[in-house]
Amino acid sequence: MAAALFPAIKSPAAPARPPNLLFILADDMGWNQVGYHGSTYYETPNIDRLAHKGVRFTDAYSAAPICSPTRAALMTGKYPARLHLTDYIPGRRWDDKPLVTPAMQQGLPLAERTIAERLKERGYTTGLFGKWHLAADYEYKPNRPMDPESQGFDTVFHTRKPEDEDITSKKPDAHNAVEITDHALEFIRANRARPFFCYVAHNVVHRPLGEEAALIEKYRRKPGADRPENNAVMAAMIERMDRAIGRLLDALEAERLAANTMVVFASDNGNVAADQSQSPFRGGKATLWEGGIRVPLAIHWPGVSRQDAVSHEPVITQDLFFTLCEAAGAPTGDLPPDGVSLTQHLRTAAPLGRDAIFFHYPHYHHLGDMRPASVIRAGRSKLIEWQEGALLGRGPAISLFDLTADPGEQDDLATAQPARAAELREKLRRWRASVGAQEMTVRAGQANR
Repeated sequence: MAAALFPAIKSPAAPARPPNLLFILADDMGWNQVGYHGSTYYETPNIDRLAHKGVRFTDAYSAAPICSPTRAALMTGKYPARLHLTDYIPGRRWDDKPLVTPAMQQGLPLAERTIAERLKERGYTTGLFGKWHLAADYEYKPNRPMDPESQGFDTVFHTRKPEDEDITSKKPDAHNAVEITDHALEFIRANRARPFFCYVAHNVVHRPLGEEAALIEKYRRKPGADRPENNAVMAAMIERMDRAIGRLLDALEAERLAANTMVVFASDNGNVAADQSQSPFRGGKATLWEGGIRVPLAIHWPGVSRQDAVSHEPVITQDLFFTLCEAAGAPTGDLPPDGVSLTQHLRTAAPLGRDAIFFHYPHYHHLGDMRPASVIRAGRSKLIEWQEGALLGRGPAISLFDLTADPGEQDDLATAQPARAAELREKLRRWRASVGAQEMTVRAGQANR
């Protein structure tokens, strides 16, 4: 009777656990070095497995054509130009060039709230395994300011690219793909009962190039080995990394974590054009041609992202910061709108509604055949403002390309479409002013040459 008069009060449902976040970043891996973009030479079955489970992006961009600024954008959600961190650390000041490179920020400032710090505030445990390259130098010391522990990471296994002398037949995994993965797996298993952010930052396929002789020989014998976009040593390195990624994906399944883990795979910039053609794109690492900044990106978020879907939406590194933060429930209202969350786009393919994305590389680089430049990508249009042309009149001041019709950037439309070129150039200049971008200056004695 009492039970009928006084029905039991149901306890409120426990809040859903936020998703685990596994972010895998390759180093210098080109857009055309994954099977899901059409390569039959590079073997990436595990990366492809991830890509076909979720959304793969054809028009994904790294925030910069070089490593440190892209990593800074991922950690902060900010354009590298806003951070004044626009080249690899420590960078290089060239004394024999006509323009002077601005003195950039050396290391990611401690005042920046990184994604790891934001996620910790939401109850996540955080781990970095592999490359950091956001301190003032390469000499990692645990808990040193600007090393990962001071930027929000609880567990750290730090590596860097090998030295040339490390590339020997006695050390086939000189880039530590296996060891990085071993530590990441240990972290995942140890933290399976709580939300985690596992940042796996590989050194593959950064120079110096080297791998096991038998694995390299496999690719030297493979059809297409003589094509400029195919590199047997890189293919061997990528196979080892892909196997390691497969171990991570398998572990998520074995630990019953896969259904509540978002997995992201990306690269920090394009590959070195001298080592491997970025076809169908022009240029490579250290350039703002598409080959330097168009990168592979795939996201699988079970229960949220569409399955086996392709997106042609232009996206950029900062968007991944905002996506991870939204997934974790981490507020980002204190930040400038340098990126957008892709969550709704992953669900429904809803357009992002963004007018443009931007790039600023006021630097010379020994790898690049491209002079210092800034870029705006707006829809199918891409405008490049050349710093030497703009400041010195040496060569063109601007170039304009239709990336839909001309992904290889061969047909400069700046003269044929002056109104469009002028519109985009003005937007680019306004953006640089809005983020406080550092500008190059003319070296003394150069103006009248």
